Amino acid sequence: MLAKGVDNLGSLAMNDRLLLRFGLAGTIVAAICCFTPVLVILLGTVGLAAAVGYLDAVLVPGLLAFVAITGYALWRRRRKSSS
Repeated sequence: MLAKGVDNLGSLAMNDRLLLRFGLAGTIVAAICCFTPVLVILLGTVGLAAAVGYLDAVLVPGLLAFVAITGYALWRRRRKSSS
């Protein structure tokens, strides 16, 4: 017997709602970290202020990836509802 949300191969099936939630949560977190000084303050308090220069190299691609995941989830949802 298969558990709910598990396909025949034993891996978790990513449904549209879960994919959309994941994409939106990641987008919000990455946007907060990109556009507010949250990480700068946190890294400064723990003594890792030298890493602040590398944040854009990590956060901007991360933000773009999460926006792409959200867009893909919305596209899948629209395609599924029109079928």
